[in-house]
Amino acid sequence: MTDLFSNIEDDRRTSVGKSEVEYKIASSILTKASGFMETYDFTLNPYSGCSFGCTYCYAAFFSRTEEQRKNWGYWIQVKENALQLLMKFRKKPLHDKTIYMSSVTDPYQPIERELKLTRSLLRELADFHQPRLVIQTRSPIVTRDIDLFKQFKVIQVNMTITTDSENVRKVFEPLCPSNASRMKAIKEVNDAGVNTCITMTPLLPIEDAESFAINLKETGIKKFIVQPFHSDRGKFIAGTRDSAMKLIKDMNWTNEKYKEVESILIKHIPEIGIGKEGFKPI
Repeated sequence: MTDLFSNIEDDRRTSVGKSEVEYKIASSILTKASGFMETYDFTLNPYSGCSFGCTYCYAAFFSRTEEQRKNWGYWIQVKENALQLLMKFRKKPLHDKTIYMSSVTDPYQPIERELKLTRSLLRELADFHQPRLVIQTRSPIVTRDIDLFKQFKVIQVNMTITTDSENVRKVFEPLCPSNASRMKAIKEVNDAGVNTCITMTPLLPIEDAESFAINLKETGIKKFIVQPFHSDRGKFIAGTRDSAMKLIKDMNWTNEKYKEVESILIKHIPEIGIGKEGFKPI
């Protein structure tokens, strides 16, 4: 069976931005969901690693090696046989399963624009399986696949928007798309008639909670999830902790401040989901 990346190996992209790219043969593509995602049947991650490299990303701490953890954001592994692995499930289609894409990577990180690996998996799922699917991203590239989203009977596209401040984003998420571009992208998906959700997980320091809440509401999106950022746990990627902690202190981002912002969000969006409960399968 010919794999998705059957081009000459020397022609493969070996870097995207600041991230090195490797191509790996995966042993599986669906992982039995556990922990925070335990209410799903499977998680599906087309890639390992993530070039967005958010400084607080929990996924970094599940990296296989200490070197990978320290270099989070600067390496990507492409599961080059992902489509072939998923096709094996045609013998027993996944139509009665719930799938969360993705739990430890972003399915629409920059390399996806070129490789279209996520798109190939979505086409397979739409044509042969029709699971109950939730897609999690922070990338405007997601709008490319609206045509495929509309082929699913049960789907939800989640966009992570963690703050209203570009200053905050540049400290915590320096390699990520802007807040405005993410907001615009998820509104476009929603306007196309696809179920959507904005996940403020974790909620980082906010400059103007009232304006932020109003802007969220004005997208027309009906579902939102929020949960706190636990700075006291000290999990930051190497080299970012000091700047992140300074910003938290400068903006007085205490648990009390978070609760104040959360209450403003609830005032404007009474149905907002809180933490893990909000992530239950659709």
